[in-house]
Amino acid sequence: MNASSSVTLETQAVPSPLALIRLSDARKGVSGRVVKVGAEDDGYGAIEPDELERRLLEMGFVEGARIKLLYEGFIGRDPIAVRLDDMRVALRRREARGVWLDVTTEPAL
Repeated sequence: MNASSSVTLETQAVPSPLALIRLSDARKGVSGRVVKVGAEDDGYGAIEPDELERRLLEMGFVEGARIKLLYEGFIGRDPIAVRLDDMRVALRRREARGVWLDVTTEPAL
């Protein structure tokens, strides 16, 4: 290359990596979007994983739903209350363990 030629660099916006957390690990005030719902066997046998996943989906925990953690119980931070799109839902943290959130770009609800 000689001195008279110029090089232009194009910059592209690189999407930020997702910051995924479990709803059960979130603290009061955290907001984001649901990216995955999949219950796991917690060893207590209270509810079968397939049944818990079905219940979470029926309550509105679906991919893309906006969510904000509104309340944590006093003892053990359990139960929790969340705003899920336009409704409020209360559940135990062990039930919330199957809900994964992306908290990177979501504005507060």
